[in-house]
Amino acid sequence: MFGISKRAITILFGLLALAFAVGAILLFTPQAGQQARGKPVLWVNGKAVYELDLLRLQGNDPLFAANPQGLLKTLVETHFLEQVILTEALKQDAARVRVGSAEVRKEVDRIREQFGLKDKKAYEQFLNQVGYTDAQLRGEIKTQLQIQKRLDQVRSAAKPSPEEVRFYFEVFQDKYKGEDRVKARQIVVDDKKLADELLAKAKAGEDFATLAKQYSKVGAEQGGALGAGPGENTPKPVTQVVFPDKVAEAVFAQKGPGLVGPIEAGGRYYLVQVEEYLPAKTPSFEEVKEQVEKDAQEAKGNGALETYLEDLRKKAQVRFAENMPYVYKNPPVALVNGQEILLSQVLQPVFANQQTAALIQQGLGELAVQFFLPQTLESLIDRDLLVEAAKKSGKPFIGNKDEIAQAYLLYETRDLSATEEEARKFYAENPALFTVPASAEVVGVNFKSEAKAKAFREAALRGGDLQALAKAQEGTVTEYGAVNPNQLPAVLDRLVFKIKETFPKGPLGEVSEVIKMEDGTFTVLLVRNRKPEVLKPFAQVVAEAQQGVVAKKRQNKVQELIQALRKEAKIENRLSQVLAELTPKTEEKPQESKPQEQAPAKP
Repeated sequence: MFGISKRAITILFGLLALAFAVGAILLFTPQAGQQARGKPVLWVNGKAVYELDLLRLQGNDPLFAANPQGLLKTLVETHFLEQVILTEALKQDAARVRVGSAEVRKEVDRIREQFGLKDKKAYEQFLNQVGYTDAQLRGEIKTQLQIQKRLDQVRSAAKPSPEEVRFYFEVFQDKYKGEDRVKARQIVVDDKKLADELLAKAKAGEDFATLAKQYSKVGAEQGGALGAGPGENTPKPVTQVVFPDKVAEAVFAQKGPGLVGPIEAGGRYYLVQVEEYLPAKTPSFEEVKEQVEKDAQEAKGNGALETYLEDLRKKAQVRFAENMPYVYKNPPVALVNGQEILLSQVLQPVFANQQTAALIQQGLGELAVQFFLPQTLESLIDRDLLVEAAKKSGKPFIGNKDEIAQAYLLYETRDLSATEEEARKFYAENPALFTVPASAEVVGVNFKSEAKAKAFREAALRGGDLQALAKAQEGTVTEYGAVNPNQLPAVLDRLVFKIKETFPKGPLGEVSEVIKMEDGTFTVLLVRNRKPEVLKPFAQVVAEAQQGVVAKKRQNKVQELIQALRKEAKIENRLSQVLAELTPKTEEKPQESKPQEQAPAKP
């Protein structure tokens, strides 16, 4: 859902990441002399960007690797030139930032250490390989440091007001909610029989702390008191992280005091006496003020950085050379209450999506365009409407556009809650959300010969050293570890999880029959700690079920809010028309568009 997921928050900052990627490519791509850079292709604020520079950048761009054609070629080239323009504008603006020679030297030293260039000869060979002189390398490094400093300046100069900080906490207070905790003691032993005996003694009334001092392998000096320091014996509140996963789940599931265990985890047995259960609570603003101020500062910085980059691009004076070897088309693809969304603004998140790049490399670029472009444009329209609504609300929202949209939705849905009845219904309708999947610890031993596989199986049922038994029959051991359904190869998964029957047991665990694999080899499985699928009882997952109800209500209310905003807004979506205009006609040989010598459309 737009505004709830953090995926959209990275959209603009993908631009920045790509800007740095461009810098990195320049840094470690062989450079020729100025005279060999070819003709200027475009000028940004009067400074030329040359043909050879762009070709080198293009050679490192995975979108070009698939040799896009037609409409896709136009879109890729437009996106590419936008990144180049923004990067050049950023470099120019950062050029006024002071960077000392000591800072450059420190970075050069770091690069030399990273690449193992300790002696002068190795360093000179490295420079020859990347086509730099020492002075050119230092100049490039200086540029990168200037950019980083400039961005840091923009971020740090944005200071949230006290009102913004308090409102940030109001919107995101669930983010600061603590974890459930317990005050408890534990006894950890290596023997199941001893663990059962200690449980019986504890139930009979013997002092748990005394038993822990006498028998526990962990924390005996503290009487098993969790959270207690050296010389202490009183339990302090602890979270789930202090227990192995299985133990933590059982301890916190009972939501109150009592004995838990013994539970096996990691070859040991845990017996836990919970003295007090402390449910999570939302802290007061004063309790978390320092962290809230840091988070609000980051959000304010994000907004400032977004505005800075947008203004930088908007003010950039761009001129293209006649007959340049690239196509640049950047028309508006939508109008939202009179505000334009340009094609390049939609292309950035689409091409930053790894799925898009993968589809393009598979020759499915047109499919990617048809699917991702309309979807992304609709998300940007929603975002702009939400940002506008946030501004009209008069509340002090801070952050970049995506963060403000998210914050607005969270604020508007802040009062949602769930009753126990609603939680029970959600639990009944969504059992998969509350089910612990089947599991097993699996080892596979593969053989080229069926006879050797059978010989191994017979030996494994008698017991012995697994590696030695496999080696004796020229088998290859694969440790799959603890797995759930659908994590093993299909044939093996079916045997372990789909067929209810267990295998014959031996000292090494359950031993399967010999299995013929699709590649003609033969496998024997060893299975231990096989556990069936288990539906957690409702009492154990009440809080999770309530959260599920609230999430569903929030999703519905978000949709209602967005639809209401769309109904009141003036929206013109021209994407289909624009793409049709940019698509070369099939009956004609595709012609590259000749850009006019003027600044491109401004974001």
